[in-house]
Amino acid sequence: MTLLGIDTSTSAASACVVRADGGWFEVAPPPERLQQPPAHATELMPAVADVMSRAGVGWADLDAIAVGVGPGMFTGLRIGLATARGLAGASGVPLRPVSSLAALAAGIEDQVRLPLIDARRGELFAALYDGEERVWPPFAVAPDDLAARLREDEFTPLAAGDGSVRFREVLEAAGVHVEPDDSEAHVVRALHVCRLAAGVPDQPPETVLPDYLRDPDAKPQQ
Repeated sequence: MTLLGIDTSTSAASACVVRADGGWFEVAPPPERLQQPPAHATELMPAVADVMSRAGVGWADLDAIAVGVGPGMFTGLRIGLATARGLAGASGVPLRPVSSLAALAAGIEDQVRLPLIDARRGELFAALYDGEERVWPPFAVAPDDLAARLREDEFTPLAAGDGSVRFREVLEAAGVHVEPDDSEAHVVRALHVCRLAAGVPDQPPETVLPDYLRDPDAKPQQ
């Protein structure tokens, strides 16, 4: 199976092609890109074109498009999903939605893994994995409340993601180990989106929705 994968759940966009022969070609932003303003509208499609070219595949060669559906930045998720839907519709292939937190967790090399995406408003998007088991499903939480829950359940995980960098002090005070700021584990890699998508059923593009977890920051005026 040949998959194109994308993720725009954080400030940084990532893209990857995994070919049927197992070869993969990726644009993975450096960790410091997570601390800069988002530019998905200008970065995503060049990244897609790059990985498609290096993989030597055309749109007709794709079996599906994998997309990180969040949780994450509202605008980023909208751009990523709209792009994935448009590409899938034009190519006549299905989508395969993947949790961006699950993709982030896939890059954390420890038994107990805590992927954390900065949710803004002083909160985190979090989930908890013990090996292959998802112990806590994705949720939005204040850092202090997350620390209290970890203490109560006696977990000492390894955390990564832009949320773990932002709230490092609170997390480490609760006994959480946080990857160094320059670790690649903080990036939601499209490679992991593709690999997780291998076990996800095909879905029609119009049925795939973003997993915001919260109401949008901007609300229409009455």
